[in-house]
Amino acid sequence: MRATIQIREFVEGDWAAVWPIVRDVVEAEETFTYEPSMTAAQARDIWVEQPPGKTVVAVDGDRVLGTARMGANRAGPGSHVSTASFMVAAGTRGQGVGTALCRFALDWSRERGFAGMQFNAVVECNHAAVELYKRLGFVVIGTVPGAFAHRTLGRVGLHIMYCAF
Repeated sequence: MRATIQIREFVEGDWAAVWPIVRDVVEAEETFTYEPSMTAAQARDIWVEQPPGKTVVAVDGDRVLGTARMGANRAGPGSHVSTASFMVAAGTRGQGVGTALCRFALDWSRERGFAGMQFNAVVECNHAAVELYKRLGFVVIGTVPGAFAHRTLGRVGLHIMYCAF
């Protein structure tokens, strides 16, 4: 059954549903460069963006399907380029949640006048994400060989991807 996806701003009460998604993704050691043993408090400090950045959740009614964070990729002279990260609950992958979150982040960035969006560390064997980003206008700018220690595949590359606006 395909989810009805709505994107809304993260509120503090969402953390109880977001944390299991973050924990599961990070502990899998397949797609994110976060420390797998991080606590809920450490994860919250990393994941929940402070203004002017934004954190959102994708929901179907009361159920949190995924989450995203977005903001400037760098400060100062690099602040005209945005970045974003996305996590989708295991049971809802392949249902358009990641696409909806990425489109939201792209629109949010364009509305704020960013020149483009850069992803700093897309695991090259995360084919679903790489293909999604390409469909939405991103290109692989380069790949850092062996920069990610994948749980089962060993060291694999991290793509740097960019979408100009």
